[in-house]
Amino acid sequence: MEIDKPIILTPPETTAFFKRHSRARIAIAFGVAAVSDLLSIWVTFAPPLQWVLDLVTAIILFLVLGRRWALLPGLIAEAIPGMGIFPVWLLVVLSIILYDGIKKPAKT
Repeated sequence: MEIDKPIILTPPETTAFFKRHSRARIAIAFGVAAVSDLLSIWVTFAPPLQWVLDLVTAIILFLVLGRRWALLPGLIAEAIPGMGIFPVWLLVVLSIILYDGIKKPAKT
């Protein structure tokens, strides 16, 4: 009688699609988000200026971080009147770092 050995299944290489960014790119993204959130406090009462600022911020973050779907909800949240007082872009960058594949995957 032959005893079967346990089969250990490992997840496929799904993390190969996500490119881990350097600390410099992450620092640049945080800097852009911080400057944008700081400036958005001052342009809250001029909606066209705020829209331009948010669009430029989204484009710069797109260039720095790559195609990330988390940028789109950030852009939508910034388009809501009165949301300029919250640090939405900083939270977007933080969420991308924590949940969108920039963080080094845990080895099991």
